[in-house]
Amino acid sequence: MKAMILAAGRGERMRPLTDHTPKPLLKVGGKPLIVWHIERLAQAGFREIVINHAHLGAQIEQALGNGAQWNVSIQYSPEAVALETAGGIANALPLLGDAAFCVVNGDVFTDYDFAQLHAQVKPVCAGQALAHLVLVDNPPQHPQGDFAMANGLLQNAGTPMLTFSGIGVYQPALFAGIVRGDAAKLAPLIRHAITQNKATAAHYTGVWHDIGTPQRLTELDTWLIRHDNQ
Repeated sequence: MKAMILAAGRGERMRPLTDHTPKPLLKVGGKPLIVWHIERLAQAGFREIVINHAHLGAQIEQALGNGAQWNVSIQYSPEAVALETAGGIANALPLLGDAAFCVVNGDVFTDYDFAQLHAQVKPVCAGQALAHLVLVDNPPQHPQGDFAMANGLLQNAGTPMLTFSGIGVYQPALFAGIVRGDAAKLAPLIRHAITQNKATAAHYTGVWHDIGTPQRLTELDTWLIRHDNQ
């Protein structure tokens, strides 16, 4: 299975840090956010990674190269203007191929073991479902959550509501209605798949952080340094 890391966002809420550095290259615990993902994907056996970029994208390519230092192969999907999540994925489909693939947001931090996806996403890989989302407990800045789940299926509403982690596995068919190069959001596609009972889910309760502000970046960096020194 191939993996895609979403790295095209402007990171407006992270300014001024992102004025000169793309958000995925901001460091926590001594290394860029995106490198944590690459290392965890590599540990889980992923060997082919696609990374999209827009804002200061050349810096991302310069920093990561072809991925050889992590024993992976990295290909890039540049966007002149950020195409949002679904638009960015649809734009990268020629690099991702015809099989189900994993996607992770470049601006989250997690200790999630991507190896467990292989067992969880069999319905998606078999074409019986279009999407599988990893959900997490709602963080303080997003108390209302995004989705619920029941019997392994993703739900638009229910109790408890949980937050989308930014980790998912998708069939290319989910993006069939998007014109390549157009901007498009992911949520409407997921919600439509839910109505067809073609979206599965799992609840992850480990470490997960949404790096949305400089303060949250600093707090995570402090936590990682302290944790590493224990």
